[in-house]
Amino acid sequence: MTENLKAPKLPVEGKRNILITSALPYVNNVPHLGNIIGCVLSADVFARYCRLRGYNAIYICGTDEYGTATETKAMEENCSPKEICDKYHAIHKEVYNWFNISFDEFGRTSSPEQTEVCQAIFRKIFENKWLSENTMQQLYCNTCERFLADRLVEGTCPTPGCEYDSARGDQCEKCGKLLNPTELKNPGCKVCQKTPRIRDTDHLFLELPLLKDRLEKYISEMSVVGGWSQNAIQTTNSWLREGLKPRCITRDLKWGVPVPHEKYSDKVFYVWFDAPIGYVSITSCYTRDWEKWWKNPENVELYQFMGKDNVPFHTVMFPSTLLGTSENWTLMKTISVTEYLNYEAGKFSKSKGIGVFGNDAKDTNIPVEVWRYYLLTNRPEVSDTLFTWSDLQAKLNSELLNNLGNFINRVLSFIAKPAGQGYDSIIPSVPDDVSGDSHGPTKKLADKVAAYIDQYIEAMEKVKLKQGLKVAMSISSEGNAYLQEAEFWRLYKENKSLCSLVMKTAAGIVYLLACLLEPFIPSFTLEVFKQLNLPVDTHVSLCDDKGDIDRVKRPWDIISASHKIGTPKPLFRELKDEEVKFYRKKFAGSQADRIVRAEAEAQNVAEQLKKTKVSGVFPGSSISNKFKEVGRKSSR
Repeated sequence: MTENLKAPKLPVEGKRNILITSALPYVNNVPHLGNIIGCVLSADVFARYCRLRGYNAIYICGTDEYGTATETKAMEENCSPKEICDKYHAIHKEVYNWFNISFDEFGRTSSPEQTEVCQAIFRKIFENKWLSENTMQQLYCNTCERFLADRLVEGTCPTPGCEYDSARGDQCEKCGKLLNPTELKNPGCKVCQKTPRIRDTDHLFLELPLLKDRLEKYISEMSVVGGWSQNAIQTTNSWLREGLKPRCITRDLKWGVPVPHEKYSDKVFYVWFDAPIGYVSITSCYTRDWEKWWKNPENVELYQFMGKDNVPFHTVMFPSTLLGTSENWTLMKTISVTEYLNYEAGKFSKSKGIGVFGNDAKDTNIPVEVWRYYLLTNRPEVSDTLFTWSDLQAKLNSELLNNLGNFINRVLSFIAKPAGQGYDSIIPSVPDDVSGDSHGPTKKLADKVAAYIDQYIEAMEKVKLKQGLKVAMSISSEGNAYLQEAEFWRLYKENKSLCSLVMKTAAGIVYLLACLLEPFIPSFTLEVFKQLNLPVDTHVSLCDDKGDIDRVKRPWDIISASHKIGTPKPLFRELKDEEVKFYRKKFAGSQADRIVRAEAEAQNVAEQLKKTKVSGVFPGSSISNKFKEVGRKSSR
C-alpha cells in the first residue's frame, strides 16, 4: 500500500483530474476476499490504469470506525471502541499493503477532521431547513438499560419469501433489504438475548422528499454521462419508485461524531450519514486544499467503487446530503458496483467467519499476483460469481503459468542463451534486409496488438476491468501463437536475420504485457522489469498527448537493440491437486470451526505424545514436527 509521501496532488487545469474512492470497510473485522474485490482492489486497478494513462488521479479510502458495529465488536472483545478501531485499522492496513493496494491516503473516520467536516455539513443542512425533528419508536433493553442501535438487534426478516432468522436491525444480510429494528419479527437484544420493548426517543431526520427534484435531476443526468453500471441504476430507480422518505440521521450512541445541537448533544450521527463524509475528511488529511478536489465539479471527476449493498447510500443519501448544503460539491460521476462473490457452497460472511480472509491469503504460499489475478478474472460485475479452489487452480495453471508465464520465459530464456544457442542476453539488432512491416507473421501480430490496445483502453475507460484484463491476456496468447508460427528455434539456424526480428518483437511484447498488466498484477510487472533489466520508471505511457501508443503498436521498436536483459526465471509455480485439497479442507466452515478443529488436532497430538516414550521422540521426527505445526495453527 504505497501512500504518497511526496507533495499532495491537486487538480491541474486542462488535465483529467480523477478522484477515486472505494467504500470504506468496517473496522470491526478482517476483510474477506469478497470485500477486497468489491471495493479496494477494483478501485486500485482503476487508479493504476489512470496513472498509466497520465491522468492526475488520487485514490482515497480508509476504515469506517463509528457506529454500532464497532460498539458490538468492542463488547465481544471486552475492550473500548477505540481499542477495537486501533487494532483492526492496523490489520486492514497490513492486509491491503500485502495486496499492493496503492492508496494515496488510507485514513480513518474517527479522526478530528471527520468531526469537523461532518459537523460543518450538518450545520449547512440545518441552516437550509432540510432537517426535521420527530419522535420515533426504538427498541429499548431493560436489562442493559439502553436504547438498542440497529446492529444490537437481531430477529426474523419481515420480507415475504425471505424470513431469514438472523436479520440485523438495519439490513437483512440474506435478501439485502434495509430495515428498521422495530420491523423485525421476534427481535432480541444481541448483548443479553432478552426481548426488548418499544420506547419513544426524539431524533433528527434528513427530509429526502424535499430534496427529490434536485436528486432526480442529478441522477438522470449523471447516470448517463458517467455510464453507471446497470445494477447501480436498477437499485437507485427502485428506491425512487418506492418513494423517498425522511431518513433519521442521529442515533442514541456514544461512539460517533457528536451532534452539534443543544437538544441532541447526547446523540451521535447515524453511520450512513457520517461514513460517506469520510471520503471528504480523509482527503482533508491528505491535503489542506481538499476543497480543490471536493468542491470543484467543473474540473474533477469522482469515481466510486463498492459492493451492491452500498449503492443507495452513494446514489441517493450521500448526494442528497451534499445537495442539501447548497454548496458546489463534486458529486459522483461514475459508480462501479459489484455483485457478491460467493465461497464454494455458500456466501462469504465476516460476521460468521466464512470464506478466505485477507490474512488467510497472506498466510498461504500462493503469491499475491495470483490472488489479485483470480479475484479480478472472477470479478462479479453483472451477477454473483463463485470462488472455488479448483477454479483458482485452473486459472493459475492454464492462464498464468501455461499462457503468460510460458510465453515470457520462452522469450527471455532463449535470448539469455549463450552465443551460438541464443543471444547472450542481448536484445538483437534487426538487419536492414528485414522489417516488421514486410514479414507476414510479424505484421499480423502487430495489427492484432494494435487492435487489442484500443480494446483495452476502451474497456478500462468504461471501468470494464474484467474485460480489460481479458484483452491484455489475449496479447499473451497471440505471442505464444506467434512464436509457434515463426518457429524461432528453426530460424536461428536457417535465417538469423529473421530470427532477430522475431525475438526483438517478442521481447517488445513481453515489455508491453508487463505494462498493460501492471494495474492488475503489479508485483508481476516489477519482476518482469527486473528480468528485462529495465527501471520501472521507463514504464510505457498510454497518454493521449505524449504517450507511447503508436510505438507499442510496432512491438519490434519497443526495446532498443543491444540492451542487456537480466536473469530469466519462471514467474509462476503450478498449484497441485494435493495443495488444493489441503486448502479446501483448511478453509472449510467458519473461522470458529477452524479453531475448534486445530485445537482438537493439537489435543490429539498431545495425547499421542503422552503415549510415546520420551526417548523415542527426536527433535527432527515427524510427530515432533507435526506437533509444532499444529501448535502454530492453534495459536493463531
